[in-house]
Amino acid sequence: MAFITLGEWLAHREFLSPYKVGLIDEETESHFTYRTLNLRARALAAYLQQQYHLRQGERVAVVAFNAPEYLDAFFACALLGAILVPLNWRLTAHELGSILNDCQPALLLYDSAHAELARSLQRTGQVRSLLTFDDFPGEQADLSSQIHPFTSVDGEEIALILYTSGTTGLPKGVLLSHRMITWNAINTQISWGLRDTDIVPTFAPFFHASGLNVLTTPLYHLGGTVVLLRGSSSQAIMSVIERRRCTVVFAVPTVFQQMLQHPTFTGSDFSSVRFFITGGSPCPPHVITGYAERGLGFRQGYGLTEVGVNCFSLAPEYAVSKAGSVGHPVFHSRARIVDEFDHDVPPGEIGELILAGPHVCSGYWQQPEATASVYRDGWWHTRDLVRQDADGFYYIVGRQKDMFISGGENIYPAEVENVIITHPEVLEVAIIPQPDARWGEVGLAVIVPRVPGSVTPEEILSFCAEKLARYKLPRAIRFVEALPRNAMGKIMKVELVKEFQVT
Repeated sequence: MAFITLGEWLAHREFLSPYKVGLIDEETESHFTYRTLNLRARALAAYLQQQYHLRQGERVAVVAFNAPEYLDAFFACALLGAILVPLNWRLTAHELGSILNDCQPALLLYDSAHAELARSLQRTGQVRSLLTFDDFPGEQADLSSQIHPFTSVDGEEIALILYTSGTTGLPKGVLLSHRMITWNAINTQISWGLRDTDIVPTFAPFFHASGLNVLTTPLYHLGGTVVLLRGSSSQAIMSVIERRRCTVVFAVPTVFQQMLQHPTFTGSDFSSVRFFITGGSPCPPHVITGYAERGLGFRQGYGLTEVGVNCFSLAPEYAVSKAGSVGHPVFHSRARIVDEFDHDVPPGEIGELILAGPHVCSGYWQQPEATASVYRDGWWHTRDLVRQDADGFYYIVGRQKDMFISGGENIYPAEVENVIITHPEVLEVAIIPQPDARWGEVGLAVIVPRVPGSVTPEEILSFCAEKLARYKLPRAIRFVEALPRNAMGKIMKVELVKEFQVT
């Protein structure tokens, strides 16, 4: 029996609801029905097949802001069995280069805002061909009929590679199959109670799993309406909720906090919203209660790129009484809390969260050892530490590694440390997180200079700015004479956290 691939979704939606608006682009005020969306995706797929001879399994990178053309590319590649590789436009050319060297794309798609970056990447030989969004064929019906789509037996072919920095500082490409994205959509619809009448704003960038897979692909699968925004300013989000009568809204806690603090929050009309959803990092209790005071339903959840992004859900009725909990596993999922020997821990004790189900990824691109280290016997080891309370609700309590989240972005200290240590005046460095009222957590760089007073914080930040995205830069720098180490010579970051804790 053939598997219904992601590329076929739009054709099935056209059969079921051809004139339903599936996408609204706030930038241009354009409305796209599912018939139009299917036509655009098929026309682009045929164009890529004829003009670029794109084949199944080849990678297509894209560096662009959220736009209808981005989704055209996603579904066009899915029709051909090609693999879309969204690139983080916040990264430097140096960082993007390592990703392109890893995935070896046949083609790089880009929008006008990133034209210079795209051409510079081509000049370095890291991409063979370029195609701008401006040259997409649009709704050419004659072209759309010429597509020769691929078919799948089980949906195990890869549709997306989403790169996430590893704890060693090297990027890892997470392999998301047609099967995985489909089951993430099903889990989300069932577990969150989505409806085909739902209208959702999407402002998380598509290079994030949250941009494509928290609500966008589940809503397309279900036949709802996605409202596409280029940015995530509080005013823009609240305005689009009112104007488009949005019913479900997802954002990271930082965004919800900024909305709560915005002067127009109390006067904004949120009567159309059935519930808000937050994830990506722990949500401050005062944010939850702030929305509850307005009678606004607030769902909390947990997920990760490797396991379908929507893995847990806390119903709105428990938002306050179980504040801090991520709820329970989604419908078609299994969860365990285990010790270092993969034995289940007793209720109430802390252990590692491991997950299993049809929503688990296919591993890491060309990194079998990294895959084997976390995917064993059908269980994905998240490296997150959790516990269950007496009522069975799950709580994330820490991370096995020292990765931290700042404004919804994963920050891997090793990656930042590997850059700072190359400064000629730096002897040693350690990055630790510190709490921050706006971003949740920010990085503090603790540095041992080669000669006291030989380098300034400004020089360190300027040095890093050429090699790291802005959000990865430490927000503060402290110089010390030595870093605390244990008997094995390893830096004891716990001691640094205690020494520099914010009171």
